[in-house]
Amino acid sequence: MRSLSRNRWSTGPALCASVVALLCSLAIRAHEIGTTRVSVLFQDGQTYDIEIVTDAAALLEKLEASAGRSSAADIHPARVQSLLTSFDETFRRRVKIAFDSSEVSPTVTYSVARGMDAASAAVATIRMTGPIPPKARHFTWSYAWTFASYAMTVRSAASEKPTTEWLEGGQSSAPFALTAQATPVDRLGTAWRYFTLGFTHIVPNGLDHMLFVLGIYLLSGRARSVLWQVSAFTVAHSITLGLSMYGVVAVSPRIVELLIALSIAYVAIENIFLSELKSWRVVLVFAFGLLHGLGFAGALKELGLPRSEFLTALLTFNVGVEGGQLMVIGVAFILVGWHWAKRAWYRNRIVIPVSTLIACTVVYWTIQRLPF
Repeated sequence: MRSLSRNRWSTGPALCASVVALLCSLAIRAHEIGTTRVSVLFQDGQTYDIEIVTDAAALLEKLEASAGRSSAADIHPARVQSLLTSFDETFRRRVKIAFDSSEVSPTVTYSVARGMDAASAAVATIRMTGPIPPKARHFTWSYAWTFASYAMTVRSAASEKPTTEWLEGGQSSAPFALTAQATPVDRLGTAWRYFTLGFTHIVPNGLDHMLFVLGIYLLSGRARSVLWQVSAFTVAHSITLGLSMYGVVAVSPRIVELLIALSIAYVAIENIFLSELKSWRVVLVFAFGLLHGLGFAGALKELGLPRSEFLTALLTFNVGVEGGQLMVIGVAFILVGWHWAKRAWYRNRIVIPVSTLIACTVVYWTIQRLPF
C-alpha cells in the first residue's frame, strides 16, 4: 500500500513536468498565425499576379532547414533577400499554382524590407506572375511554407468585391471560377471562422498565453480565485484588443512580445514565493492582460478583418480566445487539480516545480526576444 501511495504521489508532478517539457520543446515562435498573407489578382483574364507577404526570417529558416543548409546570422534585409533568391528552386517545390488542374511555372521575384520600426521583423514580399492559360476556367492554389492559418484574397475584373478564403499551410484552395461573381460574405461563416482563429491562437498556437493561464491557475486552483484572475485578464485584454483594432493604441509587436514574456516569467516566479492569492495579484493580472490584448491585436491585424463584418469578426475572435483559455484551465483542473489540489504535498510537488519550469522557459524566450 505504501508503494502504491508513493506511485500515486509521483504521478501528478511527473505528468505536469512531462507536459511542460513537451511544450518547452516546441518552436519559440508561439504566434506564427497571421504572419503570412496572400493576394491574387487576375488582370483582364490575361495574366495573374500573386503577392505573398510573410516574415522574412521565418521563411528563410524553413528554406534552410528544407535544403539542409545554414547561413550566417546576418539579418540585414539585403542579405536575407539574396539568400531567399538563392533558394528559389527550393521555394517553388512547396507552392502550387494550377489552372484547370494543370500547374504553371510563374516568374518569381523576392524583396525584403525592414519592419515598421527597429524592433519589428523584416518582411519578405514574394511576387509570382505569369500568363493565364487560354480558356482556363478555374484557379487553385497551395502554399506549404507556413504551418498556420493564412488568408488568401482573390480579385478579378469579373467581380467587384474580393473573395477571401482561409487556408492552413499546405492545404489546397477550393477552385476559384475565373468568370464567377464573388460570393457574398456570410455572417455565420465569418463568426465561426474568427472564433476558430481566436481559439487556435491560444490552443495550440499560443504557447506563451497557455503558460500564462497555467501560471494563473497554479497559485490557487480554487474556482473563486481563478475566476477573479481570469475575469481581470479578460476585461483587460478585451480593452486593448478593441482599442488597437480601432487604431487608438499602437505598440511595436517586438516590444509587446518581450513584455508578454516578462509577464509570464513574473507570474511563474511569484507562484514559487507566494502560497496564497493576494489582492494585488488580481491588479497585476489586469495589467498583464492589457499587454496580452496588444499581442492578440497584433495577430488579428495581420489576419485582417472583413470590412462588412468587422465587429462580428472582432467579437468572435475574442470569444475564441476565451474558449482557448478556459480549455487550458479545464485541462489543468482535470489533470492535477481534481485529484491532488487538496493534498498537503500539492504545492511542493506540483506548483513549485511546474512554475520553475515555466519561469526558466520564459526567461529563455525573453532573452531570445531582446531587440539586439
